Amino acid sequence: MSAPASPSKPASLRALDETALHAQLRRRGPVPWLHGEVARRMAERLSIVKQPPAQVLDWWAASGGGVQSLRAACPRARIRAVEPAGLHREAVPSWWERLRRSSRPAWTEDAVPPAQAQLVWSNMMLHWAIDPTQVMQQWHQALAVEGFVMFSCFGPDTLRELRTVFADQGYGPIGVDFVDMHDLGDMLVRAGFADPVMDMETLTLTWDDSTRMLSELRELGHNLHPQRFAGLRTPRWRDRWLELLARRPDGRWGLSFEIVYGHAYKPVPRVRVAEQAHVSLDDMRTMVRRTRPPGRD
Repeated sequence: MSAPASPSKPASLRALDETALHAQLRRRGPVPWLHGEVARRMAERLSIVKQPPAQVLDWWAASGGGVQSLRAACPRARIRAVEPAGLHREAVPSWWERLRRSSRPAWTEDAVPPAQAQLVWSNMMLHWAIDPTQVMQQWHQALAVEGFVMFSCFGPDTLRELRTVFADQGYGPIGVDFVDMHDLGDMLVRAGFADPVMDMETLTLTWDDSTRMLSELRELGHNLHPQRFAGLRTPRWRDRWLELLARRPDGRWGLSFEIVYGHAYKPVPRVRVAEQAHVSLDDMRTMVRRTRPPGRD
């Protein structure tokens, strides 16, 4: 008998420095190659969606890097970018940012109209959410009934080689703890979704140049753990952990990335049996449409 999955702070705030997160999002460098590859793989899974969506929300589109794959998979859909709330007001975008976004009008998370989208697409952003359940509730609110959410994110086995070195040497956390896929599935249910399906795969990237490896790791994000080392590290310290990081038989550095995929749908609302039940007008209309006999207006 297998042991049950251990919960990793389900439905609670994660250990993540919110100020550092906002600073990371404002920097917005090139979208990492890995994000684009994961988006391509996730788009292949959209074949399970039987009804082509008319409106799609690309959640945190600027950092997700999945718009090309999404457009190829949903060529007739209206795709709307959704970005983190508040960040667009903290800095004036440069001319090239304005040009890049000109064809993709964006909403912020706190301004998305409810119950309009048929698909919420979220590529490689949920691992930066301080409260994943709250994000899932936003997805649920944005979707129309029987709408679909599909997302990808890092899992807890990401960078296991580096985590081993840092733990053995007492270097402190290398980054935030990523949430297990079983816990993410439980969060989807608590947020109101039905029939969640979770899957994962491990991708191994290799480098023969440590400078390039470090550069690409920085593109993927910074250490946002509240207990990360507060000072500056030295080149000697960097060279030391590079020596400790085990190499592959071919002499290259290799790092593992656990990619978690999830999807679920928003079911028809149900009224809980109680002495007094409160149902919104929109939910009532939805339930009536689905219980009315065929041929009746």
